[in-house]
Amino acid sequence: MPAAQPTPDRFLPDDRFAGTLVGRAWRPDADGPSLVALRADGVYDLSRHFATMSALLEEADPAATVKALAGERLGSVEALLANSDEASRDATQPYFLAPCDLQVVKAAGVTFANSMLERVIEEQAKGDPAKADAIRAQVVAQIGADLSTIKPGSEQAMRLKAVLQKQGLWSQYLEVGIGPDAEVFSKAPVLSSVGTGADIGVRSDSSWNNPEPEVVLAVSSTGRIVGAALGNDVNLRDLEGRSALLLSKAKDNNASCAIGPFIRLFDASFNLDDVRRAEVELRVEGDDGFVMVGHNLMSRISRDPADIVEQVLAAHQYPDGFMLFLGTLFAPTQDRDHPGGGFTHKLGDRVSIRSSRFGELCNRVTHSETAAPWRFGLRALMSNLARRGLV
Repeated sequence: MPAAQPTPDRFLPDDRFAGTLVGRAWRPDADGPSLVALRADGVYDLSRHFATMSALLEEADPAATVKALAGERLGSVEALLANSDEASRDATQPYFLAPCDLQVVKAAGVTFANSMLERVIEEQAKGDPAKADAIRAQVVAQIGADLSTIKPGSEQAMRLKAVLQKQGLWSQYLEVGIGPDAEVFSKAPVLSSVGTGADIGVRSDSSWNNPEPEVVLAVSSTGRIVGAALGNDVNLRDLEGRSALLLSKAKDNNASCAIGPFIRLFDASFNLDDVRRAEVELRVEGDDGFVMVGHNLMSRISRDPADIVEQVLAAHQYPDGFMLFLGTLFAPTQDRDHPGGGFTHKLGDRVSIRSSRFGELCNRVTHSETAAPWRFGLRALMSNLARRGLV
């Protein structure tokens, strides 16, 4: 079975420690999590200064704040990384967690034309992967394979909508793909996201599912985008394809949301334009020898990341900030077991998501029902921080 962790060189961005890298680590000696900074000489606990990641991201300049703090050294980056592999973890030593804590985890869907077409196909196929190829050919013949030049909500988009409605091809996915309103949903409960090295879950009753490699924005309570991470918005295509009303069952399951390996804060080395230009690589390796490679090019997103943030905040407040998945260009069509069968996960799949400016997030696939249960919620966090004298 391949390890669920990258080498240190792939785990880190290509410019290594040139940026400001922050995350969270589990401290067995404290029986709880700590905010940490990743530096060339080790991983440093900053929890005496900031009890939560949410609190740090409210600072006027989080990156400058982190650089000014010393902290307590927990060990080398290599040691915590090695111990983050859930299958071989030493429970007496620290390891990395998902880098967010009190933030709500939101996700934007259908933000890329290619992904939008696959959602239309899922809907038409009613969750049956065997029908997808024939429907894909029919849909592409009618509306084309590239809608990326169409600005959502524009006059051109509304004209296309009218034409498709006349042809009987209009879909709820096309509505959010080229209409004025983005699809934004709650991906996971607060504190339920898993970090690098942890198992990720798909439901045992799902027969058609896939990873979704995405960039995840870290946003403060005032709507400032202060950094970004990588994420895997694990998706059950059969459930969502049967009905959009099953979105919560398709998206929000135990261990179905991975974020990490850390948050790279905005500073002189990294900003929102780097997010807009990001290229995200996906690699899936199975115990059966299957390998799938994909890419998510942020330059092809239909809605600007800042515009999606504005839509999230249009009618709601997030006093602890939020993490925002930006959607993915990647939608797997590669057959795995037989022609026309498409791709679906198998137990033991190693999923690696990497970008040159973000490092690499690695996880191994299991069933949501048998993944480590989520037990450390808000009550547990507040009690732990209080016992440690941090709040």
